[in-house]
Amino acid sequence: MTTEDYNLGEIGYAGDDQVVPFQVEGLDARGRAVQLGPMLDTILGRHDYPEPVARLLAEAITLTVLLGTSLKFDGKFIVQTQGDGPVDLLVADFTTPDSLRAYARFDDKLLAEAVAEGRLEPHELLGTGVLAFTIDQGSHMQRYQGIVELTGATLEEIARAYFRQSEQIPTEVRLAAAQLYARDAAGTTGHHWRAGGVVLQFLPESEERIRQTDLPGGDIPDDLDEDDDGDDEDEDWVEAKALMETIGDDELTDPQVGSERLLYRLFHERGVRVFDPVAVQDNCTCSREKIRSVLDGFDEQEIEESIEDGKISVKCEFCSTDYVFDPGELDS
Repeated sequence: MTTEDYNLGEIGYAGDDQVVPFQVEGLDARGRAVQLGPMLDTILGRHDYPEPVARLLAEAITLTVLLGTSLKFDGKFIVQTQGDGPVDLLVADFTTPDSLRAYARFDDKLLAEAVAEGRLEPHELLGTGVLAFTIDQGSHMQRYQGIVELTGATLEEIARAYFRQSEQIPTEVRLAAAQLYARDAAGTTGHHWRAGGVVLQFLPESEERIRQTDLPGGDIPDDLDEDDDGDDEDEDWVEAKALMETIGDDELTDPQVGSERLLYRLFHERGVRVFDPVAVQDNCTCSREKIRSVLDGFDEQEIEESIEDGKISVKCEFCSTDYVFDPGELDS
């Protein structure tokens, strides 16, 4: 859909939990936008995370679906942070074409101290560590992993640093999460989580000039790579980044704005085209059979150490499903 036939009163909107691919031909750029609602609220509510933890995981989930839905093969795309802060682990696991699961691990005592002292910025909660992007195409293919240190003030800045350091095509990222409050007919106040994000990549002239890598994106052509000071950046990309910087956090999370309306606000003067949305859903890939196969690999001592009250209980960290086994049914 181009600028000429983009009528906000007539077009249908993708709505929540739908990733919207788009292209800005006038700026040689393409990208993806998303607003997450019910799916995100279900994942976060399942674990009843404290607000600072839920906000971090919401942004990690948003980044994961924006990048994961661009994969053209069957497999997994995993975004993971690991650090020494109160929130020592974030994991968002996307399985093509549309399934996502995620969880966070945090230290109650350290988090309480951080809250009491007002140390709630993302870099203070994550601490020193790494952000890893992993692609897994199955048992017969080699896994690929890209890693960057947690050096930015926000997850958004850390992601930008990854794309710069990994020699991907120029990439800009915007992420935001919000907890919205509403009162029902009975007067009871409740809250729900929303998040949104946009990833924009610069594709000068044609995709044929880009040497593709394993991660979403590709290497920068030698003649278009910027130097350390950014002096040689293409004018179109400078403009595209400037437009991305105007996005407010409220625009990314407001259901009245929506992905298409936001893209029109940003790029209508340059000709923005949106494509069919890609739905994402909360869908854990765990199963009793998978857990059983892991336990079957335990030796006798490991089985004995796992027994409590005459049974073995395993809880999935992602979906909180409990699986209970009789030790006698295991191969060991």
